[in-house]
Amino acid sequence: MMRELSGVVPLATVDDDAAADVIADGLVAGGLPVLEVALRNPYGMAAIERIAARGDVLVGAGTVLDREQLRRALDVGAAFVVAPGLDEEIVEAALTAGVPVLPGVMTPSDIQRGIRLGLERLKLFPAGAAGGLTLINALAPVFPGVRFMPSGGVSTANLGEYLAHPAVFAASGSWIAAPARIAAGAEAVAEAAREAVAVRAEAGQGAGR
Repeated sequence: MMRELSGVVPLATVDDDAAADVIADGLVAGGLPVLEVALRNPYGMAAIERIAARGDVLVGAGTVLDREQLRRALDVGAAFVVAPGLDEEIVEAALTAGVPVLPGVMTPSDIQRGIRLGLERLKLFPAGAAGGLTLINALAPVFPGVRFMPSGGVSTANLGEYLAHPAVFAASGSWIAAPARIAAGAEAVAEAAREAVAVRAEAGQGAGR
């Protein structure tokens, strides 16, 4: 499953059925059929369920803050789980359910806790505010078995640099399915997805790096 999350993981807060359809249609057309739905509004669970039911988009739950959210997300079809921080209960529950989980880390202590839980791939959040590539360069030699998915402050401007780093297996961001693109329609989302796929390829990350 984590191989499918390699490269670029679009993130979106989805407001309604129409937005869910626009995002999913655009990602499929753009060759990037994966989406992390942030559970930041009341529609988040319904969005996961609607997109998962299509069968052509790998959809996961983001901003998972407790075990109840995790349970509900899995019940509606989430294929992976992303959390802003490292909560042992969420990680252990996801692993017990057999679902890939990417908790957020920012410090060496966070990373050591993740390793202790058996994780080798972690979300670095908020990457931009925490130092971005400078932080990754400092952490990577200390934790050679760990690879990161930076999130927070990732954009088209720095996506290639992140993906070219050997300690980075994916990058997450909301620019592909930003509100303005959703309002513009599926082709606007598809255009941003295609651009991200091209950057991924140029950085040497195939779909399964």
